[in-house]
Amino acid sequence: MRCDVCCIGHITLDKIVTPESTVYMSGGTAFYFSHAIAGLDVNYLLVTALADSEQSAVAALRDQGVAVERLPSEHTVFFENRYNQSRDKRTQKVLRQADPFRPEQLTHLNASVFHLGPLLAGDMSAESIKALSAKGRISLDVQGLLRKVENENVMAVDWSEKKEVLPFVHYLKANEEEMQVLTGEEDIYQGLEALASWGVKEAIVTLAGNGSVVYSENKFYCIPAFEPSQVEDATGCGDTYMAGYLSQRIKGANVQQAGEFAAAMATLKIQSSGPFKGTKEDVSAVIKKSRRHEPFQKINQ
Repeated sequence: MRCDVCCIGHITLDKIVTPESTVYMSGGTAFYFSHAIAGLDVNYLLVTALADSEQSAVAALRDQGVAVERLPSEHTVFFENRYNQSRDKRTQKVLRQADPFRPEQLTHLNASVFHLGPLLAGDMSAESIKALSAKGRISLDVQGLLRKVENENVMAVDWSEKKEVLPFVHYLKANEEEMQVLTGEEDIYQGLEALASWGVKEAIVTLAGNGSVVYSENKFYCIPAFEPSQVEDATGCGDTYMAGYLSQRIKGANVQQAGEFAAAMATLKIQSSGPFKGTKEDVSAVIKKSRRHEPFQKINQ
């Protein structure tokens, strides 16, 4: 059976430590992306791997009508995030790692778009990405491929296989810092052009409150951010953005339309804790009524 979008990634167990409390919750690209796309009229499948002890996260998604294929893993990815009093500094550790996704586990999958959400550099091989690209467009959140774990500490590293694999990637999403690590460019436009020169068809850089920029077919699209009513929790905003973006692109929306829909979803997400809980109607209301931040200057070539 062929679905519209198939997300492949680990659901995590996150330990959030602040001076006031210690909280355990599910997380990861797969978790936030799946919750966000659940109500968007998309034929969707999540493929994840986690230990028996965290099966409640899968059950919660299935209760929402999300189709989930769970692969066995000895452990669940276990992140520890420690924040200071003002929440502007974070120390991150990986206390346990899940089993990687092996190519033979993915051969039966068929989708129009495969959204890949590796959390750590060893989660998904170049061989797996290439094989999936023969069956559908690859969407890649590059974040995890730029993370290496040393003695439980998370280190930022470049992706050594990028020039080999990026020609097989249609959509690539990175934030500003990840783009700089990946391309060596500080300028957003030069970074996007570098990604395109390596084979990416549609490169997306998210810029938090400054919106996002998409580069497709030699054209830059500057997407505004929408003013949130409050800022509660930014975790998962990028994953929510990509759920909105891909859901609209596969339905025929152009880049600008898909980007604004995605940005509105991210605005709704940041206004509350936990994963996205809004509806399509909520997203439309944000686009129509919320104040837009001025996006980066548009440059077309």
